[in-house]
Amino acid sequence: MARREFPQFEAVSAMVPVDGGGYNAAIAVKALAGGAPRFHKVLDGQVFKGAVAADEAATAELQRLQGVSEEGELVW
Repeated sequence: MARREFPQFEAVSAMVPVDGGGYNAAIAVKALAGGAPRFHKVLDGQVFKGAVAADEAATAELQRLQGVSEEGELVW
């Protein structure tokens, strides 16, 4: 799991289980002030067999991330 901090938000690499097996790579965004994270799937259409592979892919995407908007959306 990788983490980056942006103004007002933190972004963390994550994985989301897929119905039928496998995982999607995701980036979870949470306000620094607290609250529940919001998961954004990345690498649409790619399903990874294992959670570690999905998290590694999400970590690579997290490094490309330019920021997080005031609404909590990913900025590429």
